[in-house]
Amino acid sequence: MKNIEMIKEIQQKLGIEVDGLAGPQTWSAIYTHILKKELPVFPTDQVDAKSEKVIATLQSEVQVYARALIHKAKEVGIDIRVISGLRTYAEQDKLYAQGRTENIKGGIVTNAKGGHSNHNFGIAFDIGVFEGIVYLDESPKYKAVGALGMQLGLEWGGNWHTIVDQPHFQLRPVWAKNLSEEQMLADLRERKEKNQAIYT
Repeated sequence: MKNIEMIKEIQQKLGIEVDGLAGPQTWSAIYTHILKKELPVFPTDQVDAKSEKVIATLQSEVQVYARALIHKAKEVGIDIRVISGLRTYAEQDKLYAQGRTENIKGGIVTNAKGGHSNHNFGIAFDIGVFEGIVYLDESPKYKAVGALGMQLGLEWGGNWHTIVDQPHFQLRPVWAKNLSEEQMLADLRERKEKNQAIYT
């Protein structure tokens, strides 16, 4: 049995939303079922000021996960900060141009044009690993944080095949769980144009 199918079966038996993601709601329900007592509230207190400024640009549903990931990483001795959140289509197009028509020596950083990135809808964020005030562009700690993010129910860019993006995390809406990335992004663009809620 695949992990997602197993998680869905557990969620169904526990009477919670069935989305196949082992997020805070699922872990809380499992904890309560096994120990017959409520799970302690997961720390989602505000974090450092720079991260909070970026977190404020995200959908409210995602903000909780971003803070939880920072706290979770801190528990295992890893200092991370949220360094990128919501982007406009124009900002995304500028990133897309890097390595293609601009800053060619720096290499390609994204395959997503404006409107084709989860960042354009406030459902994705990027983290940076720090040691003191020093930002680490590369570190095995990114993989450790990736595992923590997946435990929370986030999708991790480190699992991608075209461009591996270890700092990237995103929260797929439940309505999009059976959609391809392309289909989901098309629906997200439509929702944005109609000023509709992303997660309902």
